[in-house]
Amino acid sequence: MSSTAELLDFPRSDKDRLRLALRRLEAALAEQKAAVAAFRGNLVEMRQATHGLASQLQDYQSRLSDTAGKVSAARDAAKQLEHQADSMLERS
Repeated sequence: MSSTAELLDFPRSDKDRLRLALRRLEAALAEQKAAVAAFRGNLVEMRQATHGLASQLQDYQSRLSDTAGKVSAARDAAKQLEHQADSMLERS
């Protein structure tokens, strides 16, 4: 059984090593550029999501304020009815 080993061709000269290093650097820079672009896209999505959340929270706060006003009015009406009932009981 005969098997042959595959030999890797290593850069032999300084120029070859420099070319290989530059190719690797270019590949790393391209990968970094893609990662930065993806990061910026994610920042835009996050900004939109937080803006939407802020808007929803403002709506919720407004509804809570309206509800608090209605509850306060209902409490005042209940107290007024209680006083009227007490007055009617005292007269009888």
